[in-house]
Amino acid sequence: MTSPAAPVVAVVGGGQLARMMAPAAAELGVHLRVLVEDATTSAAQVVVDAPVGGAADEAAIRALVAPAGGTAADVLTFEHEHVPNTLLADLVEHGTPVRPGPHALVQAQDKIVMRRRLTELGAPCPRWAALPSDPDAARDALAAFLADAPDGAAVVKTARGGYDGKGVRVVTAATDVDDWLDAHAAGGPELLVEAKVPFTRELAVLVARRPSGEVRTWPVVESVQRDGVCAEVIAPAPDLDDALAAAARDTAVAIAEGLDVTGVLAVEMFEAPGADGTPEVLVNELAMRPHNSGHWTIDGAVTSQFEQHLRAVLDLPLGATEPVARWTVMANVLGSTLDRLTDALPAVGERYPEARVNLYGKGIRAGRKLGHVNVSGDDLAAVRRRAAAAAALLRGETPPNEED
Repeated sequence: MTSPAAPVVAVVGGGQLARMMAPAAAELGVHLRVLVEDATTSAAQVVVDAPVGGAADEAAIRALVAPAGGTAADVLTFEHEHVPNTLLADLVEHGTPVRPGPHALVQAQDKIVMRRRLTELGAPCPRWAALPSDPDAARDALAAFLADAPDGAAVVKTARGGYDGKGVRVVTAATDVDDWLDAHAAGGPELLVEAKVPFTRELAVLVARRPSGEVRTWPVVESVQRDGVCAEVIAPAPDLDDALAAAARDTAVAIAEGLDVTGVLAVEMFEAPGADGTPEVLVNELAMRPHNSGHWTIDGAVTSQFEQHLRAVLDLPLGATEPVARWTVMANVLGSTLDRLTDALPAVGERYPEARVNLYGKGIRAGRKLGHVNVSGDDLAAVRRRAAAAAALLRGETPPNEED
């Protein structure tokens, strides 16, 4: 039973991000109510108050916020962005705090809307253009964009629905996306084209902002992608110039304030050579919720992104964001050959006792994010090696022998 004194945070989405909010909510004395897709999702396995319903189901979301005979939620938040904006706007109009609000969330739902607004805010972005809905006009626009590309290549994205490399295609000719152009003309997702950035690495900045305006950032991290999916995060980003780190954090804060984001905002960036060869950052993607690039904070920072998100959406004072170790590396567990990941726990515990394992309770399939491992320490090379080796054991692989 919910205590009358306990704040109630309603969350749409039953995946691992909602699951990882549960420990932080319990520690803060916050009651977490999560709308899960079915009774076996990651969050449903650990959250007691987990009604079943879809993110596009208006009745389910209204019942999540104000259940019959139950305690109304103090705030509605999300673990993904796929929620109808018209419904959220109606909830706000009738007095339900929605954080982040629909006016901000749309920037994470629609890449064209995001690019237009970031351009207005003066945020550094790759060269981009929205493609027309008429296929012939779109081919002409794409051909013209490619003609100005130094290496003759560009990136075409679907404006909505893409993640983890989906909805993204590198092209060298307009015909490379004929199927997408035809789908767009038939009422499918809008399309945009962006410059193919010759980046040296990918960075991410996490920002937390509460309604009263307080803002905190964590150290800038490096995100290592494999096959379009985040495989490793290094915190802080090694060998990052102090001025560039400050520019990245300033850009992320300006975006959070300019879009009026409440909660955690992840700003994914490219580090790339500028026109004069000096490194610069360019904004790639936004996520208005806890994010894969912030899982290291669970063990590596004073306040985790999950606790901070709850603090922020409840308009509580934000926690400190300083790291608790020189380095923390997160290694994702992407797929496994094991029948049960927990079968690897004895080996992980014996060989890597400092490794902090977080498993998501998901069914196993190739390439799926099944969990992650955090390792902290003073020697970056050793920390990276041991985090990767622990994750390999959870994938059913045999890592190389360790000497340290």
